[in-house]
Amino acid sequence: MKSFFTLKTAQIALSLALCATSIIASTNLAQATDLTFNWKGDAGYSASFEFSYDQTTTPAIISESGAGATKALQSLNVSFFNPSQELIATKNEVVNGVSSNQFFEFNFDTTTGNLFGAIDVGTGSGIGDVFLSNVEAPGRIFISPGATSYLYQNITADYSQLLDSSPNQIKASAVPEPTTVLATLLEGMLGIALSSNKIAFFSRKPKKIYRTYRA
Repeated sequence: MKSFFTLKTAQIALSLALCATSIIASTNLAQATDLTFNWKGDAGYSASFEFSYDQTTTPAIISESGAGATKALQSLNVSFFNPSQELIATKNEVVNGVSSNQFFEFNFDTTTGNLFGAIDVGTGSGIGDVFLSNVEAPGRIFISPGATSYLYQNITADYSQLLDSSPNQIKASAVPEPTTVLATLLEGMLGIALSSNKIAFFSRKPKKIYRTYRA
């Protein structure tokens, strides 16, 4: 007869295996690299970007410009927040390797993890849209790419209001890979499960042994 501990361990192993299979099956573990970076202006506005590219085919330097098929980026999502951390705009700017922004400018060094050169990302050119740019100075004056990034909101077709600005460098950081997240998750689940088993196994009261003595 199998012991209680052996049966529970087998059940745990099976559950973890099924969990791992499910997560791996639902996640693309190919060669996609997911990165994120944040920008914060001097007045408290902020921007959050997430983008991805195929590390097996992408050159060291990614340079994208305008609408249409991208050269390397597979996706790019951008969100903007006011000083109270309330979402004021968001957009999937690049979807399945296609940019929807005619003013799109994006240059990224995959080796250093730094953005460089012209940057212009945002929610579009419509009224109320928000965008971040280092090539358009206050007054809608287009300049050579500079160190300062300006956050604008389109008020009319001819006027963009400056919301914030900052010379802070934007540096990307890697999103945890699915395999890393999976390993951490399974390790935690296994630890909890085994801990529970130990409690259940070792907390059993010893059986009473009755002895009969003959006179």
